Amino acid sequence: MNKQEQVTDHFRELFNKLVWINKSKMEASLRGYKSSEVHCIEYIGKNIDPNVTKLAESLYMTKGAISKLTKKLIEKKLIEVYQKPENKKEVYFRLTEKGTVVFGIHEELHQEFQKRDQAVFEQVTEAQLDGMLRFMEKYSKHLDVEIKKQGLDI
Repeated sequence: MNKQEQVTDHFRELFNKLVWINKSKMEASLRGYKSSEVHCIEYIGKNIDPNVTKLAESLYMTKGAISKLTKKLIEKKLIEVYQKPENKKEVYFRLTEKGTVVFGIHEELHQEFQKRDQAVFEQVTEAQLDGMLRFMEKYSKHLDVEIKKQGLDI
């Protein structure tokens, strides 16, 4: 196996391990919520004026799927719709009080996981982290181009 294959295999393995180790705690703490719902809440909680297009691009889902997802979140009273006075055409989302609670639980879990993994990151130099970030950014941009080539734009 060449190094390129090793890198992609290790990314996949690392991602799968993170999902596996975090899964039971996430499911127990966020019982009753699907992963897609929690990630949608997370995006809305962290961003200014989130709309269907921004959510679709961020979550790699179609606008139709986001519309269905946000409708469910509105029905569950986790998010609400708002419009700006100067643009009555565009619809934006914000968290409700209930949605803010779910967002807070999710953020606390991420902080707990980050603390758990801190020992590894303490052993990595800033230069090494910078190199990894540059590589991931370059790879991500490459995948963006490939997504467009295949007509998979959101």
